[in-house]
Amino acid sequence: MIIKKIGQLILLLLFLTLVACGGQPTKVQKQEGPDLKQASKLNVQLAVGYIKRNQMEAARDKLEKAIEQDSENIDAHRTLAYLYSQLGMNEEADAQYQKAISRKSNEPELHNSYGTFLCKTDRVDEALEEFKKAYTHPFYETGYIAYANAGSCLLKQKKYQQAEAMLRKALRTDPNLSGALLSMADLGIQTRQYLMSRAYIQRYHQKNKPSAESLWIQVQAEKALGDKVHYMKYAKQLVSDFPDSDEASWAEEQARHEQLKHN
Repeated sequence: MIIKKIGQLILLLLFLTLVACGGQPTKVQKQEGPDLKQASKLNVQLAVGYIKRNQMEAARDKLEKAIEQDSENIDAHRTLAYLYSQLGMNEEADAQYQKAISRKSNEPELHNSYGTFLCKTDRVDEALEEFKKAYTHPFYETGYIAYANAGSCLLKQKKYQQAEAMLRKALRTDPNLSGALLSMADLGIQTRQYLMSRAYIQRYHQKNKPSAESLWIQVQAEKALGDKVHYMKYAKQLVSDFPDSDEASWAEEQARHEQLKHN
């Protein structure tokens, strides 16, 4: 799913941010007790590692400890929110995002993360407001990612012109942005612009390993364009590589329907 992929990118960006912050040399200071703020940061870094290994309970424990050590650590609240959202605990996730935003309301990456969560839970109008806070921030260097997220969210509402405008803005800055390429390919399918869909999904596959979602888009494009050779090629790859996916079952059902039509 496109939103899931965006969520994975957010986790990667969060990890890189934490490593960058944690990797800076610090001056040795005399202190009587432990440095709780530094310990909190370390626990968040450990939690991100646990999340990447799908050890969610261990990650939650580290994040709760991080918040206990420093309740103002927005990365702890944001990462805990992400963890809860991955587990489908949406109320808990929303509460953590709200706590993070209440502590640092002018943080564009935080608004981008919260927008992704809101879009995933079908609160699209609220999500678009959060994305706007991110991409209009004058010092947000990766604002193009917020544009891409907004475009993908608008696509969910079938607001095709607005979605395309946002996605193209993102791709002008980063032509290889995977989520934007996938969304543009999906937009092509939904608007019956199959040549456009094929072009974008080919660009996506040049830079990314095929997924069930991306192969299904390619299958639909090739079928609509009447290219039976490539239609069969990608349909077989989809069923072979992702046999338990919804997309594979759709491809098999489509193939059965085609056989019945010609019998």
